[in-house]
Amino acid sequence: MRIALDATPLTVRTGGIRRYTAELARALGEHCEDDEIWLLSDREFENPVPEAVNVRCGRGPRNPLERRWWLWGLQGEMSRLQIDVFHGTDFSTPYLPVRPSVMTLHDLSPWLKPGWHADAERIRKRTPVLPRLGLATMIITPSEAVRKEAIDRFHLKEDRIVAIPLAVSTIFHPVERNGNSRHYFLYAGTLEPRKNVHFLIESWLEVRKNHAVDLKLVGRRRKDFAELPEAPGLEVLGCVSDEALRALYSGAIACVYPSHYEGFGLPVLEAMQCGAAVIASKDAAISQTVGDAALQLDAGDRRAWVEALNAAVGEPPWVVELRQKGLKRASEFSWKRTASRTREVYVEAVRRFRAG
Repeated sequence: MRIALDATPLTVRTGGIRRYTAELARALGEHCEDDEIWLLSDREFENPVPEAVNVRCGRGPRNPLERRWWLWGLQGEMSRLQIDVFHGTDFSTPYLPVRPSVMTLHDLSPWLKPGWHADAERIRKRTPVLPRLGLATMIITPSEAVRKEAIDRFHLKEDRIVAIPLAVSTIFHPVERNGNSRHYFLYAGTLEPRKNVHFLIESWLEVRKNHAVDLKLVGRRRKDFAELPEAPGLEVLGCVSDEALRALYSGAIACVYPSHYEGFGLPVLEAMQCGAAVIASKDAAISQTVGDAALQLDAGDRRAWVEALNAAVGEPPWVVELRQKGLKRASEFSWKRTASRTREVYVEAVRRFRAG
């Protein structure tokens, strides 16, 4: 099978959708050896798995007509490569129903609260039309929570949408803590409105009055994210390498993730695979990801967050227990399984498309 993945998420340095696209390409290349995986975009990007002989990069637009990528350029490139199925890894599929397409719907945040995504008007208007017109033959969500939301909101047939959990890159695993480093909590993820980071900082500042504990923020900052306060012990690290992130996860008292809404919650699973305790919000998708391996609190309950962070500072037995539970929970997810189930969706999309 010749499979095309939308590689546009690979044009940004970090983020969950970038990670999803890169790791899916890696896993498909490794575990579906007889398939050809083509990464296609109208923007420049690097192949995340150059060592895989069956994962290749297509070409971008060559003329003004092809610059209308989703209408003409992408179709021309897929015809040239004789692609069997296209996978839109970020809410998109081609505009012409020439071949079967699969679309990943990561979450419904653009529709639930427009203020969470000020620049997502195009997605809000375009994405619901794609399944309605049959341009997305099949749809994938990263959790059952998002699947049920999508069925209800977009009136989708249940057999057209499949929940396939994500997994964590093998680069993430526990490493030895630096005994000389200061104690800290860690937030990892894009700095954007729905992540509730300002609430986290305010809660941590209350804890800081009693304990000399820092808060480290890791991740790309979106332009619609409000200015952060300056405070002793608050470190805004921006984008870091996977190796540095692995060490930060491993050394933290806990990974703290008070997000208002998620489609899966990949950073909390990464933290667990590095042996970190996780304190997260009671979001439905996060709950499905962590099982009983995290302490979950209401995203707006400052008192509960302050109490939990205060209690965690001394790393009591319940924090140690969360680390052990997290490692076990993370081991239940694998990119091999994700790739295998995703390929099954590709086969089903091809079957449905041919059946008309």
